[in-house]
Amino acid sequence: MSQPEYANSLPTAERWRSTQTPRGLVSDLSHPPSQLRLWQTFMWWRVGIALVVLGLQLVAWATQTPHADGLLRPVVSAVHLLLCLLSLRWPAAPGDQGLRTSAWFVTMGTDVLVFAALQTLPSSVAQNYTPLFALPVLMAATIGPLRLGLGTAALATLCLLGGAWWGDQDGAQHTTSQLLQAGLTSTGLFVLATLVHQLAQRVSREQQYAQRSQSAARMQQQVSELVIQDMAEGVMVLDNQSRIRTINPAALQLLPDQGQSSGLLPIAGGWQGVASLVQQTFRSGESHQGMINVGQPGQTSQLIAVRCRLAVPADQEQAGLCVVFLSDQREIEARIRTEKLASMGRMSAAVAHEIRNPLTAITQANALLDEEVTGPGHQRLTRMIGQNAQRLSRIVDDILNVARLSPDAREKASHAPELRLDDYTREVVSEWTQQNRIGSRLKQHFHASQTLVRFDPEHLRRILVNLLDNAHKHAPKGDGAIHLITQTEGDHQARLSVWSEGLPIDAGVRKHLFEPFFSSESRSSGLGLYLCRELCERHDAQIGYRRLRIGEREGNEFFVLMNSHQPSGFAPDAAA
Repeated sequence: MSQPEYANSLPTAERWRSTQTPRGLVSDLSHPPSQLRLWQTFMWWRVGIALVVLGLQLVAWATQTPHADGLLRPVVSAVHLLLCLLSLRWPAAPGDQGLRTSAWFVTMGTDVLVFAALQTLPSSVAQNYTPLFALPVLMAATIGPLRLGLGTAALATLCLLGGAWWGDQDGAQHTTSQLLQAGLTSTGLFVLATLVHQLAQRVSREQQYAQRSQSAARMQQQVSELVIQDMAEGVMVLDNQSRIRTINPAALQLLPDQGQSSGLLPIAGGWQGVASLVQQTFRSGESHQGMINVGQPGQTSQLIAVRCRLAVPADQEQAGLCVVFLSDQREIEARIRTEKLASMGRMSAAVAHEIRNPLTAITQANALLDEEVTGPGHQRLTRMIGQNAQRLSRIVDDILNVARLSPDAREKASHAPELRLDDYTREVVSEWTQQNRIGSRLKQHFHASQTLVRFDPEHLRRILVNLLDNAHKHAPKGDGAIHLITQTEGDHQARLSVWSEGLPIDAGVRKHLFEPFFSSESRSSGLGLYLCRELCERHDAQIGYRRLRIGEREGNEFFVLMNSHQPSGFAPDAAA
């Protein structure tokens, strides 16, 4: 990546920071932790070199005549060592604003001047300190911008040339040789500063790119974990020893307790089939799938679809990982039913026209017939035909509204009339008992005499008749096998419930009670409870199921919770 492309790929805040010019000598590096580590490394190297130089000076002074060179060089070396120790805690270390000018003078500038002094001072022993000038140049070119490294090299050049001119007066030829040596050394320092700065910048760019890649990888990992956690499909990651490395909540619900506690794929309850598919995947290196019955002890087994995918090939250096997808067959069937409902919605528009046309003809013919008949019996029959034709038309409209999910259905329901719950329920139940000859099987309990609910009358009739029909179909013969109860729930809710004696509903069926096209009977369309739920949701009501005991009998209760209110000054009846 070129420098302009790299700069454009930076976030906005980093691009802004890289184009500013803060006070002092600013570093091109943009990661303070890396700068700080590099700064501390150079500081410790300075201390080590200063200590070695001081030690050599003391050894040279001790082995020579005491008054040959004096203590000037050891004193300079000692002062330099002290400054290096103090700079370990220098407060102006490089950070977001780079390297300050004061820090450069105390560290690199001091090193150049000290090395120049040691090179220039007269000595009876030949000593060459020229290689030491590379340390401050290297330090400045690495930590600071290019101009800082070149400036440090220029200062070292001046010191070397000045020392060569000042340090020896034996002859022009010798002085020329020293100047030539200083010039070559200075050229090397400039080359060193340029190359080291370019390498430092490249390392910095690679480090920034690596950090951004690492951050993107962590973010991608978090996104993947969130997606897997919220997946309805179970996901497990297993190694070749059947140890569970990763598992999401959907798969955890299927796994028995012993598998959750041990971290191993269980072999009981049908899970040996899953383990066999996993081992086949490891051996062949190809994907495998199958349908397997699994279950926990004491519970009904369930059919799941298992798909195994090899994520990492198994070899001698790295163990393989197998990703196992677990899909509950009942969930797949529920999705199929939803797709069937969508298809039914698209088809119902055409069917509605076919139904409405004969309904219109029947209604018109019945109106003409009603004008001609005179007998009371015939008039009663025409009224029955008209009423049922109108009801059939409303049912068609309701089914179409549910299939189309009409956007204004809830708005229309908000303008529904207010009904006295007990009075309207009595009316519907009375009509229903006459048609079905229910007799003493039905017991009625009304405890919401003045409670008002806002509900479309025909919709509430359909919900109540549907619940009563289901109870009548499944309840045993005998007195009190069915109970209809109305009662208040606090000050703002009313409950309408239909209870029927019978065995509990299976857990697998209970999970899909209110889904479309789901029924435990082959002759049922599976739309009854689903339409009840849709009609309840239009009126901000809730329909639900629970297992309930009444007296000595246990049965199944379907209830509807509706928003309600009481007339002013009325105290609600006590609930049964």
